[in-house]
Amino acid sequence: MPRELSERDMEMLKKLAPECEGFACSGSGHQFHSILPPVSNHFSADERDFAERIGRLTDDELRYITDLIIRGEESLGCLPEEDLDSLLRLITERFSRDETKKVIEAFASFGVCERS
Repeated sequence: MPRELSERDMEMLKKLAPECEGFACSGSGHQFHSILPPVSNHFSADERDFAERIGRLTDDELRYITDLIIRGEESLGCLPEEDLDSLLRLITERFSRDETKKVIEAFASFGVCERS
């Protein structure tokens, strides 16, 4: 479900991708509607880079993104499998397997890639 990025979302996107100069996809010109897909698909060089970037998140920031995912407000459908795996490992390490299960269930329900 597309959403407008909040000020907090934009701050986290800049933290994860300091080289981000705007909040629109350079290819399509559409505004970003999530935090993680642009980091994965536009700014990370590979899965290690993505894992390093999301590792910068504080527990509070990771909790915020995890809650967005569970509510279906943060898209994971456009993430490559290896980046999704990195995110799930981080959630398990920082929180719990139960929290990771909730994210997987949300992904199964809301996991479509929004292109608008």
